[in-house]
Amino acid sequence: MISTSISQLKANPSAVIEQAADYPVAVESRNDVKAYLIGKNLFEKMIAFIENYADAEAVKKADFKSGKDLEEVAKELGI
Repeated sequence: MISTSISQLKANPSAVIEQAADYPVAVESRNDVKAYLIGKNLFEKMIAFIENYADAEAVKKADFKSGKDLEEVAKELGI
């Protein structure tokens, strides 16, 4: 993993943000990770993955035995 110091982040934020485009950058203070910086594309991919996972879990937990079809259950779950 790429890491940088808070001082380097303050000195040249654009360079650190560019490094974080495809892979997280650990931001350290005194050799202790304080934060992770991720780029826009990676963040959006992570959010989409989490949303898809949550939707799949909700469908797995849905009760289809009551005669409801997938569209009804999806509407109730807000997906």
